[in-house]
Amino acid sequence: MSSQYFGPNDRPPLARWIPLSFQHVFAMFGATILVPLLTGLSPSTALFTAGTGTLIYILCTGAKVPAFLGSSFAFIPALTGIGQQYGIEYALGGALCAGIFYAIVAGIVKIAGTKWLDKALPPVVIGSVIIVIGLNLAPTAMQSAMYDGNGQYSLVYFSIAIVTLAIAIIASIFLKGFFNTISILIGLVGGYLFTLIMGCFFPAYKLIDFTTVSEAKWFGLPFLQQAADGSYFWLAPKFNLVAIITFIIVSLATICEHLGDTMVTSRVVGRDFYKDPGLHRTLLGDGLATAWAAVWGGPPNTTYGENIGVMAITKVYSVWVIGGAAVFALILSFFQKFGALIQTIPGPVMGGISMLLYGLIASSGLRTIVESGVDYQDKRNLTISSVIMVIGIGGGMLKFAIGKNFTFSLGGVALATLVGILLNLIIPEQKKSKEEETSEK
Repeated sequence: MSSQYFGPNDRPPLARWIPLSFQHVFAMFGATILVPLLTGLSPSTALFTAGTGTLIYILCTGAKVPAFLGSSFAFIPALTGIGQQYGIEYALGGALCAGIFYAIVAGIVKIAGTKWLDKALPPVVIGSVIIVIGLNLAPTAMQSAMYDGNGQYSLVYFSIAIVTLAIAIIASIFLKGFFNTISILIGLVGGYLFTLIMGCFFPAYKLIDFTTVSEAKWFGLPFLQQAADGSYFWLAPKFNLVAIITFIIVSLATICEHLGDTMVTSRVVGRDFYKDPGLHRTLLGDGLATAWAAVWGGPPNTTYGENIGVMAITKVYSVWVIGGAAVFALILSFFQKFGALIQTIPGPVMGGISMLLYGLIASSGLRTIVESGVDYQDKRNLTISSVIMVIGIGGGMLKFAIGKNFTFSLGGVALATLVGILLNLIIPEQKKSKEEETSEK
């Protein structure tokens, strides 16, 4: 949008500041609201916690790192799994503890550095876990894309999903610049409009109902949920051991995602954020933002690659611009009609977007493995990846009873991550022959 350079500490003139900040809101918007829509949380609350969480991050990093924090996709399996088994309140409790765990890791990093983290979570483990996160969600995407509310296959639903997917793919591949970074949002809007038009011509397939929008208030507190009887309540976190352990284990993968995002941001901006303000401060900001989000009923946060992409395109790295985007997201969260409008997005539209989005998550895991040069001729790497993916995608479950009243279970992404870490620490590395070392040199 603007080719003029603004460094992290530079404040653009107001005439440029506002549109530059809005640009970041558009970039993060589609992904940020998608996570709560997929997990049963409130999009308005997600906007509130994304905005306030980003401001917390800016405070923790001394306003030195231009990073926007939005809803994390890596926690979707944990949110849905724990939510279905125990209730979404317990999933929020697990997310709060994951944020505290981030803060503990930040303290360890400050004292001991990052070598221990590299040892426990090498690329072969992280890449494989990210693949599992994406593919583990694939059945959910196809369910939304093909089946109606009664569980019956619907060609109409599948058609809407395919059109939505096609629009998002076209936007992702053929559009350039800023519009390329908001391909998910373009797909959502395009699929929504297609569904509206189809409902006008074929009333039997009218899937969008604006009743909730007309009944919603113009303004309200975004962290208050409306019950079926019209009353409002605060979705407060609750705690149990299973949820806490599950979220902490999944957070090991998201911590490494944080390391990657911080490194990419450093390269884009041209400053070493690992040293100044320090990785411990960026981790602390991310963790406190996640814990804060859980307190108010929002999904866990993470630094957003979409906004890094916007900075790379515009050459505007100003923390003031990111802070402005956070304030705009915060303001939008108080418009209840806006939140109600978001919740009218039909299931097949979400399914179509998810087909691309979940595939992109899995593909980013593949990219992590490829770019890190993981050698799959090494049986150790092959074994670790194979076991992680079979347990994670196949629905592996560790379950046992403790006494008469408590059953502990750990499955899916969390169990796959734990097993991957253990295998990496237990299986010895193969020593290379002199010929192999010479050929590498």
